[in-house]
Amino acid sequence: MQGVVDKLVAAVGTVLIGKDEQIRLALACLFARGHLLIEDLPGMGKTTLAHGLAKVLGLSFSRIQFTSDLLPADILGVSIYDRHHSKFEFHPGPVFSQLLLADEINRTTPKTQSALLEAMAEGQVTVEGETRALPTPFFVIATQNPASQAGTYPLPESQLDRFLMRIALGYPDPQSERQLLSGVDPRSRLAELKAMLSPGQLLQIQQKVNEVKASESLVDYLQRLVQYTRDEPGFHCGLSPRGALAVLQCARAWSLIHGRHYVIPEDVQAVFPAVAAHRLSAEGEHAGMDSDALVRRVLNAVDIIDVS
Repeated sequence: MQGVVDKLVAAVGTVLIGKDEQIRLALACLFARGHLLIEDLPGMGKTTLAHGLAKVLGLSFSRIQFTSDLLPADILGVSIYDRHHSKFEFHPGPVFSQLLLADEINRTTPKTQSALLEAMAEGQVTVEGETRALPTPFFVIATQNPASQAGTYPLPESQLDRFLMRIALGYPDPQSERQLLSGVDPRSRLAELKAMLSPGQLLQIQQKVNEVKASESLVDYLQRLVQYTRDEPGFHCGLSPRGALAVLQCARAWSLIHGRHYVIPEDVQAVFPAVAAHRLSAEGEHAGMDSDALVRRVLNAVDIIDVS
């Protein structure tokens, strides 16, 4: 399994240089049957990552550019009257693909943002009273610009919670940027990427994630992390049971892509920032602390072994 992942990371790394860790996190998110939110400045490679993953995983791909005038029907689809057959024909929207890129999701209104909610939570959509199943697997990668930029609508907490992980790509390191500037634009290599997995193989990997073992002591450690966010001052609200399950499932996926069939504390620590940061916010005397700093506070405060 680790060899397969290494090949996937290397392939996507030809178009997104110097971001192997973020590529692995994105793969772990998909293997854990989750959806991914990428928050960063424009031009950091968010769209390139989504395109690259779709290519190497052999998934059908659609992209929606979210704008302030986008309507739910533009995402889900609409029925149009066919005069030749004297009936309405449903024309599916871009959501009917295996990997959907929701580009700049926070540039559209909350009403349109919520159109994705059922799709992400249930793997189906209801249009004009009829429920329609989405393809399998179904994976949403949404990108958003920082809330400080003009023309953004912050995602509500219920929508944020539908994303299993949130990551940022950040600026490249000097060596990677030098490589980027000294050669051909890596994005031009997207067309050259080949499918390295079939959808059926991807579903098998997702099933294997469920078979990764978590010991009692590992679950104890995870519970203490979660309980810290609920009991200690400075947190607006602690991680929910769904948030705790998300951490465990991502830790299982992280373990699997590193060739293990059991979760270790380092797996939890590796995925905890990406899973927990967008679910936590500060209040009181810690109100100025951002969510990433909150996550570091939790990891630094809770020991792997309970010494109480």
